[in-house]
Amino acid sequence: MKIAFFSAQAYEKPFFEHTATAYPHIKIDYFSQSLNQKTAVLANGYDSVCVFVNDDINAQVIAHLASNNITTVLLRCAGFNNVDLTAAKAHNIKVLRVPAYSPEAVAEHCIALMLTLSRKTHKAYNRVREDNFDLNGLLGFNLHNKTVGIIGCGKIGLALCNILNGFGAKVLVSDPYALAGNYTLCDLNTLLRQSDIISLHCPVNEHTHHIINDEAFSKMKPGVMLINTSRGALVDSKACIQALKSKKLAYLGLDVYEQESELFFKNHSDEILQDDVFSRLVSFKNVLITGHQGFFTQEALSEIANITLRNAQAVKNNQPLINQV
Repeated sequence: MKIAFFSAQAYEKPFFEHTATAYPHIKIDYFSQSLNQKTAVLANGYDSVCVFVNDDINAQVIAHLASNNITTVLLRCAGFNNVDLTAAKAHNIKVLRVPAYSPEAVAEHCIALMLTLSRKTHKAYNRVREDNFDLNGLLGFNLHNKTVGIIGCGKIGLALCNILNGFGAKVLVSDPYALAGNYTLCDLNTLLRQSDIISLHCPVNEHTHHIINDEAFSKMKPGVMLINTSRGALVDSKACIQALKSKKLAYLGLDVYEQESELFFKNHSDEILQDDVFSRLVSFKNVLITGHQGFFTQEALSEIANITLRNAQAVKNNQPLINQV
């Protein structure tokens, strides 16, 4: 099996190359370009494409892949909202994903964002480097006894729930399909009204797109903290800006952004960013943004490589496709 590996980053190649030694009949060629209508031609002559969160596998891309006898789309991530599944099914193209690589990696990143925002360690770090040891402006709050609402409680949400229990927080969950755990299940409106901190862990679909919007903010407590490490489109960014300006939203931690495909995983330090919404978000002193690195641990990258290549091997050997979408 020949795999065209799109959106390839230097940090992931060693993990895939190491894992690939156990699969001598699989050959990987790495492309730094993301997969879209313009770059789909690069996949000609391959059996499969391997893609990440910001590749655009729309109906036109699927049609091109099918016309070149490509049978499989291998997602090296859990989400699949960037793939036109209807078109893939129509063209008999299999789509496989990595449903769980390291739930703890993303959950721990959520905690990192929460603690950094609440205890202002990023500001303290900069002050101390300038020999400024003044504590004014660095007042934080405890996670202990706070109410944390988790919207979407699959494996990542449950991992976060377990960590928060260790902090002594009260955990609310809104999810009709939530995994069993030590939390209080409630409806979304109750969660929005009662939570001091809200963390998003659900997929993007017609029900969850912009689940955090003006109406949702109107139901939240004044001074709430919002964390999103799931998918950018869960949050209406313009509504976020208004909530920050009104001080309804006192802390915002993002590892994802709705228009991130034009920004994340690339170095833009010598450019002027053209995204005015993103530029406005980062201008707030109570906003902390990381560039989709919640998954970025050694353990997670190793598991992503293992599962992705196991998926490829299963297709090649006509074995059961347990991770097919």
